[in-house]
Amino acid sequence: MSGRRVEAAAPEAPTEGDGGPLEQLAHWAAGLELSDVPQRVIDLAATHVLSQLAAIRTGLQQPDGHRLVRALGTPFQADTAQSARVLGGVGAWLNLDDTAYAGHLGPSTVGVPLAYAHALGLSGAELLRAVILADECAARITSAATLGPFRGQTALHTHVVGAVAGRLACERAPAGRWLDALALALSAPPWTLLRGFIAGDARLLHVPVAVRMGLDACDAAAGGLHGAADIVEHPDGFLARFATVPLPDALTLGLGRRWHTETLSFKLHPGGPGIDAAVDCAVDLHTDLGTWAVEDVREVIVECSVYTLFAARKARPYLDGPRTPIGALVLDTPYPVATALLTGQLVIEDFAAPRVDTPERWRLAAKVRLVHDPAMTRELLAGDAPFGEALRQAGDAGRAWLAEFGGAELLDLAPASRAPAGDFTAAEKPTPARVRVELHDGRVLVREYRIPRGGLGPELRSRHRELIAAKFHAAGGPAAVTRQWPGLARTDPARLRALLERAVGR
Repeated sequence: MSGRRVEAAAPEAPTEGDGGPLEQLAHWAAGLELSDVPQRVIDLAATHVLSQLAAIRTGLQQPDGHRLVRALGTPFQADTAQSARVLGGVGAWLNLDDTAYAGHLGPSTVGVPLAYAHALGLSGAELLRAVILADECAARITSAATLGPFRGQTALHTHVVGAVAGRLACERAPAGRWLDALALALSAPPWTLLRGFIAGDARLLHVPVAVRMGLDACDAAAGGLHGAADIVEHPDGFLARFATVPLPDALTLGLGRRWHTETLSFKLHPGGPGIDAAVDCAVDLHTDLGTWAVEDVREVIVECSVYTLFAARKARPYLDGPRTPIGALVLDTPYPVATALLTGQLVIEDFAAPRVDTPERWRLAAKVRLVHDPAMTRELLAGDAPFGEALRQAGDAGRAWLAEFGGAELLDLAPASRAPAGDFTAAEKPTPARVRVELHDGRVLVREYRIPRGGLGPELRSRHRELIAAKFHAAGGPAAVTRQWPGLARTDPARLRALLERAVGR
């Protein structure tokens, strides 16, 4: 969303001598040790790495991944920076990268540490420290601009910051270099054009370009170049351009207590924002339906929140049946739901020939209709991710943004104002959907998910290792890797290097 800028309440001034928010974040990052991080957060970070490795493996197996490797080279090549760009790129464009409050973090926050941990001979503990720091820094700066024109995969400043933090954590850089590199990198972050992101192959380069900017900033800072320490909050700075409602205090709010790594949701099948729950419903209904044909179906109704409808509106101008570019097809709901109803799954091969050319999928997709459910939008807005927590931080300015985002009627669905969360131990990302299949013989079958499988909530916190091990195996990952994964934090450098090479499949 673009448009007029709505002023949020000014954040509390930092304590005298502590510097501005970016400087405080840099000092915290430079001094963090893995022993400072709760074990539950470390465990989630290990799962995050394995999940992103599954996305990387999947990307490397696709024809577009082969082309990207021809263009940029293979993972774990001699040029570490290029390796980081490749790992970031192949793990990004298929919509299998995980989300957090806020941002699609993994392509940079995992991809860059993987490259540098492999090249520098780091241990598993050092890799986990780097991933957590990259997640925390990238998510905090992304959350500061969440109420703005870019979210999700279009927010490439996420990967500019993820690249800086992931590399500098691996290099154990001092706080001054962290500050300069972050400030330099945020001085000219990429501005995504939706046309390029959805049509053509540019989406394969978006993350590598952002990663390059972050890594170049690290080199520049090491060489003695300095950035503007107030680049985030200055009237001529980052948030002035990238946020409609700027939240500069998000950079430092609850450092060491509010772990953004704890807000991760894991992608178990490809698809854009808001369609996961609908696809899960369709997977279940495939079994419930038994033997059937497309001609037996009168209508498929998907009741959903405004979040799902927003993604569908973005995709609509690009829809062209089996000729629809993948960037639009993963945002739309009818084709993924129809595919899951027919096959009982949704995998990346479903978005390419020959599967995408299957006529019965498109005949069924034509019977899928989206309907807004106000109660589901109310649940969405009451959650922590994708932007509920940002709305709480923004206060009245957040309500003005919400009206501009989805219309004044959303104000009646927004929850009452309350203080930002003290921590994220009970955070949730409800993106609900209800799928109703009506058959000509009068039967009606219904499934509903409040939080999709892999979505942030109580079930994920108890099952993330199991769910992501299955995702990794589905991508062809060897069981020997998942057997060793629980001991990642105790893995020495030589064993880590071999483990990563086996995990990537190279």
